[in-house]
Amino acid sequence: MSEADTSLQVELDSGKRVKVKSASVMLRFEKPAPAALLAAATAQAAEIDLDLAWEFAPEGDFHFADLARDYFSASAGPELQAAMLLRLFEAPHYFRRAGKGQFKKAPEDIVKAALLAIERKKQVAAQIEAWAAELVAGQCPAPVREQLYRILFKPDKNGPEYKAVVQAAKTAQRAPLDLLTAAGAIESPYQFHWQRFLFDQFPKGTKFPAGLAAPAPAADLPVAAVQAFSIDDSATTEIDDALSVQGLGTGTVVFGVHIAAPGLAIAPDSPLDKVARERLSTVYMPGWKLTMLPDEVVQAYTLAEGRDCPALSLYVTLDEATLEVRSHESKVERVPIAANLRHDKLDAVVTEASLTGAAPADYAFATELAFAFRLAQALKARREVVRGKPESFNRPDYNFRLAREEGDEGEPRGHETVQISTRQRGAPLDLIVAEAMILANSTWGGWLAEHGVPGLYRSQASLAPGVKVRMGVKPAPHAGMGVAQYAWSTSPLRRYVDLVNQWQIISCVRHGRTAALAAPFKPKDAALFSILSGFDAAYTAYNGFQQGIERYWTLRYVEQNALAEIDAAVMKDGLVRADTLPLVFRVPGTESLPRGSRVRARVQGIDLLTLELHASLAARLDEAAPAKADEADEEAAEDEAEPVGGLQIALTLDDGEAAPAAAASAGQPASAAPAPENQAG
Repeated sequence: MSEADTSLQVELDSGKRVKVKSASVMLRFEKPAPAALLAAATAQAAEIDLDLAWEFAPEGDFHFADLARDYFSASAGPELQAAMLLRLFEAPHYFRRAGKGQFKKAPEDIVKAALLAIERKKQVAAQIEAWAAELVAGQCPAPVREQLYRILFKPDKNGPEYKAVVQAAKTAQRAPLDLLTAAGAIESPYQFHWQRFLFDQFPKGTKFPAGLAAPAPAADLPVAAVQAFSIDDSATTEIDDALSVQGLGTGTVVFGVHIAAPGLAIAPDSPLDKVARERLSTVYMPGWKLTMLPDEVVQAYTLAEGRDCPALSLYVTLDEATLEVRSHESKVERVPIAANLRHDKLDAVVTEASLTGAAPADYAFATELAFAFRLAQALKARREVVRGKPESFNRPDYNFRLAREEGDEGEPRGHETVQISTRQRGAPLDLIVAEAMILANSTWGGWLAEHGVPGLYRSQASLAPGVKVRMGVKPAPHAGMGVAQYAWSTSPLRRYVDLVNQWQIISCVRHGRTAALAAPFKPKDAALFSILSGFDAAYTAYNGFQQGIERYWTLRYVEQNALAEIDAAVMKDGLVRADTLPLVFRVPGTESLPRGSRVRARVQGIDLLTLELHASLAARLDEAAPAKADEADEEAAEDEAEPVGGLQIALTLDDGEAAPAAAASAGQPASAAPAPENQAG
């Protein structure tokens, strides 16, 4: 419209007038109209052969108008010049910008590499399109199946497999897990949970390296003058602990706690140690387990009956009448194991009445067990004084057994018939073992501190709600246990922390006051902090998996037994706990009911993939009984660790927004909190 020395005033198609600097103008023309020129130039630009244009371009900097005249004709007008300008801007792999209207052609090798990259990108896009079409059609491409768990939980969002699943989910308008299940990517719900755990925790597989033999301990270990016995479940193969009682009837009794001692032969940083440190703990689940140590090592050091087994022993001398602790002594020795008692076979026989003399005690080690039970009761009472309140065992332990064909000793496949039985917490045999282990872990924890030897401790500052158990390298009170310090030391065959502490305790036994100089781990050793951090993470993940897979089998039990209704007690926020099953689930309509109210829930459906049980409120059975404050606090703390179903995946259909795992799932992921403190450990 008008032009000054340094600027122009132009009118846009919209009618708006704007001021433009002269230095910003690259093309001047009078006709045709701007819109018509741009339309014509766009059409012409699409026909420009970039390879030919690159050949015509000079080696140095050039102006787009000059290249237009070389490419089209010397009389190339505004339309053709504009077409060349548009085409040059579209092809940065051929031409680089060198200033206002100026360009420079890229070197030949750069052009070839860029063209190859563009072609590969087209091929990948076509592959994504083909894979997405297969998924929508109900077929899973092999590359997607192979990358399934990475796509869902640790995705490379630029990977073609991930993009294919996202594109297919959008096209089919289905939740990703529904889509993948329909396409056959997920073999079965059980395999989904199992393989996801292995992908996350055992990416290299579960087999031990070849050639890991069990090293023999020193042959000159003295043999203890005791007849020890262990108390475990019949399925237990890693027998870590045994007990002995000497001096009954003399007024002074020596109570022995004997712990399997792989630490006598497994050296720090040895191949076996590296394997144990990588696994950090045995993984337990119904019908299967992944041991921390190879079976050959476990069998060499387990406290099997009929053998003199290498052991780290704690002998506590007590007044037989008052049960006052007079002294304690630790030894490295061979311990004769007279029997492996199995509580699942003895619980009905070894009762409180038989242990206290109110009923006949017709079983082996009757007098030793009677004393051990009296001692356990006394130790528990003393801890409860420190604790400030008694320990409550309001809910039973649940045992899972899978019915399998004879000779079938492989991994479960998820279709087995599951049997769930209960065992009351705090049963006499349980109490004996639990208190003996607490005594050993607390005593050895204090003994390490006396010698200035670091260890790995568990502590809890108070019993207030929300105060969790923590691990550290210095002794500190454990409020939940009611002890001055607590160092896991009694399960070295199945927990790496216990193996580390065993090395430290053995140093104290062998070197006394100079143990701090000889112990494998010195004060402020960075390796201890590394072990602590790794163990805490692995133990939490393993317990989370165990809770989740036990929930799977519980839901299978509901299915297999066609349970239509389940009686339960109200917890909070619409959650209820089944009366006779280890199952917490959501029941709409219970949100306003007080904690402890009993209800009957009607089963509406089960999703074994998301581990959810869908239920409705069938009836309210009774009013809630008022709970004591202490019990309510403990129940609330346990509720925090309860898995309630639901599954969350890392695959996103929109930027920053997680996709629903499945159409039926709107719950949060199951908690991966560690199990309650294992007192018998």
